[in-house]
Amino acid sequence: MTPVLAGIALLYLLAAVLFIVGLKQLSSPRGARRGNLIAIVGMVIAVAVTIPLLHPTAIGIVLIVLGVAIGAPIGVVGARAVKMTAMPQMVATFNGVGGGAAALVSTVELLRVTGTHAPAVSLGLPVVFSVVIGAVSFAGSGIAFAKLQELMRGTPITYRGQQLANGVLAAAIVVLAILLVVTANPGILLGLLLLSLALGVAFVLPIGGADMPVIISMLNAFTGLAVAGDGFVIQSPVLIVGGTLVGASGTLLTKLMSDAMGRSLANVLFGAFGQVVSGPAAAGAADARPVRAGTAEDIGTLLAYSQRVIIVPGYGLAVAQAQHAARELASLLEQRGVSVEYAIHPVAGRMPGHMNVLLAEANVPYEQLREMDEINDAFKTADVALVVGANDVVNPAARSSPGSPIFGMPILNADQAKTVVFMKRSMRPGFAGIDNELLYDPRTIMLFGDAKDSLVKLAAAVKAA
Repeated sequence: MTPVLAGIALLYLLAAVLFIVGLKQLSSPRGARRGNLIAIVGMVIAVAVTIPLLHPTAIGIVLIVLGVAIGAPIGVVGARAVKMTAMPQMVATFNGVGGGAAALVSTVELLRVTGTHAPAVSLGLPVVFSVVIGAVSFAGSGIAFAKLQELMRGTPITYRGQQLANGVLAAAIVVLAILLVVTANPGILLGLLLLSLALGVAFVLPIGGADMPVIISMLNAFTGLAVAGDGFVIQSPVLIVGGTLVGASGTLLTKLMSDAMGRSLANVLFGAFGQVVSGPAAAGAADARPVRAGTAEDIGTLLAYSQRVIIVPGYGLAVAQAQHAARELASLLEQRGVSVEYAIHPVAGRMPGHMNVLLAEANVPYEQLREMDEINDAFKTADVALVVGANDVVNPAARSSPGSPIFGMPILNADQAKTVVFMKRSMRPGFAGIDNELLYDPRTIMLFGDAKDSLVKLAAAVKAA
């Protein structure tokens, strides 16, 4: 090995190590920012080494630098401009772009060697893997984006014979994949690519919006695996390492999130959870039972003279951009000697870690962010559980109603607090479309209105108490 190649190998190794260290830092909110910066340094090193290695010609380097110059500003502006409520859509877009790029790299590489003396057939297996997984991720992420952005309905889209049709489509992909591995025929490659795109669409259509956090995580894993396959196609160790890290971590996160819902991954993928129902099952949406409503002044006084308050954030907090108002209210309570914590459910919001990121943006101390398993027993000693824009993650039906679609899902024990303050715009069900019995509990006080506006009023009431 020449000194130049040895130096390149060492730089690739350094980039891989930085990826691993960065990923490890992401396991804690305290180290997340640092982990991102470390991973960015690793990626810069990998790209800087790869450009001259794969494209030693001047025109090749110019084209790649031009692509980076165009893409980087788009990424920076897009990331800074996106609202927290739209972050799941951006993550879905990133997944899709990555998967599509992986599929294109393998496609182009096979077309490049076809007809030459290069062993095109030997590329068949990794090319098939990258094309199929990458195309499924690309198309599936597009559907996930459309559902989250409300460009199409978020409820499951099903039709008669859907599972059979998907099975036939998958079988056709397997047949074409075998033929491609054997023959390396470009025409077969095109057919495989188109069928894989169709499978990606069919894969996500029957999945409801409430399950999108799990699907986004799974599609992220798909993209990572497709990139790892590209690493074998173009013999790039850094792609193999980086893609495998993303694939493994995404797979683990997908499993953890489906467990947090109390459902198997198969049920998430094929259960069509969240379908619109009719008859008695849907009666909760129009429930006419009385509820106990309160004013911001009365609830603010209650909070001010409490000893322990647990805030349960949900997607409604993100919609209202109320994280800073929640932080201000918590600070005022702490100044009065009230213990304040935040109960974080694994699937609160619409993407993994949504609430953690949202509250970190408002500089909420990491020590106050408590995961479900460590905070649940504390609700018994809480004077007030302040539910801000959450619904399904505190719904007691998950424990007490065997017929409920969410039965068995682990929830936050907000109903065990002495008083529950439920902040909602209306009595509409949550994202899962299921009525919440906690709203009608005698210990529950409803505070209707925009979450940010209500929190500001609560803060004013605490000051005046």
